[in-house]
Amino acid sequence: MAEQLDLVIITGMSGAGKTVAMQSFEDLGYFCVDNMPPALLPKFWQLIRDTGSITKIALVIDLRSQAFYDQINEMLAGLENTAFVTSRILFLDATDDALVSRYKETRRAHPLAPEGRLMDGIQKERALLQELRNRAQVVINTTDLSPRQLREKLFHTFKSSDHPTFHVEVMSFGFKYGVPIDADIVMDVRFLPNPYYVAAYKPLTGLDQAVYDYVMDNPQASSFYDKFYGLLAEIMPQYQQEGKASVTVAIGCTGGQHRSVAFAERLGKALAQDFPVDITHRDINKRKATVNRS
Repeated sequence: MAEQLDLVIITGMSGAGKTVAMQSFEDLGYFCVDNMPPALLPKFWQLIRDTGSITKIALVIDLRSQAFYDQINEMLAGLENTAFVTSRILFLDATDDALVSRYKETRRAHPLAPEGRLMDGIQKERALLQELRNRAQVVINTTDLSPRQLREKLFHTFKSSDHPTFHVEVMSFGFKYGVPIDADIVMDVRFLPNPYYVAAYKPLTGLDQAVYDYVMDNPQASSFYDKFYGLLAEIMPQYQQEGKASVTVAIGCTGGQHRSVAFAERLGKALAQDFPVDITHRDINKRKATVNRS
């Protein structure tokens, strides 16, 4: 395979934030695998090389036993002799007090002390992982980090310039088909004149220039658009700072073919000047016969 594989091994103390880390790496565009037995790695590498489409991988590895730890060391030694893989170890740590508090909150048993004292499991794990911690290129202490702060730290450390970590989804829809349940912001444009009642525009959609102009040339639409876009332009960076991976803005009209489509098109193209944007029209091809549209 021509392209180099970027491999990040996520490991560390149980309860130190590996689940948050894996979710963060998924948003960074990594192919993530949780708790793969090291013995399966040779077949996994071969599968990755055969596909040729995966270049960023994050493996989450927990310490389950001394035998498992020995396999991890063998795996790492093998990677050092593999030319097509560039590997980094991310080790997540936290103080004993913090780990105890987190285990108490979740009421989970420690994997190395399923029936014993929690501190015994933590101390045993810390001793077994010491060599792996010493080999890690990146060590993050999560004692005083919230999940959002850990996510931001990982983004700052591992983000590549070719993969944006925040994007905007702009969607048009028809209220008669239901409000999208995944929308973060919903706006109703049914107050605008409806092209459906213009015979020439009825079979068209907001993607047709004549319908788009009919909707957006209206003074009400122009004024409303300026205010709504100004609001979104102000709050999107704040969503980004809060660590959201995406924000979905849903624009609705009655049937989702005319007004909402035109409005979503203009809004999406404007937001695309500052953010990665996907524009979708959920109901543009749906037509329902109605008895009374008055």
